[in-house]
Amino acid sequence: QVQVMESGGGSVQAGGSLRLSCVASEYGHSMRCMGWFRQAPGKEREGVATILTADGSQRYADSVKGRFTISQDNAKNTVYLQMNSLKPEDTAMYYCAAEFGCGGSWLYPPMYNYWGQGTQVTVSS
Repeated sequence: QVQVMESGGGSVQAGGSLRLSCVASEYGHSMRCMGWFRQAPGKEREGVATILTADGSQRYADSVKGRFTISQDNAKNTVYLQMNSLKPEDTAMYYCAAEFGCGGSWLYPPMYNYWGQGTQVTVSS
């Protein structure tokens, strides 16, 4: 069974930075698509950033382009989300997800079958 685990959430003031980490028990050639998603209270889960582990190709939601960066460390089976210039509207539970293939829409939550428990990010104004 694939296990996904996130870490690195916390509270920060607007304009600050946080880095989230995600480890999947299967990685690389197995878990080819890994992504970060978020869900704020009363809102649907939305895609933030995803990466194709085979070649490092990335996709970003328009709301985070230029501020967030997804990256990978294959030696550590880890994917990171560097979040800079954080805004109060970035406040949400952030989830890491993994899938064997990226399919047609990398930022579409139903495409992913393997999810972590989430880590809270709170940005105060």
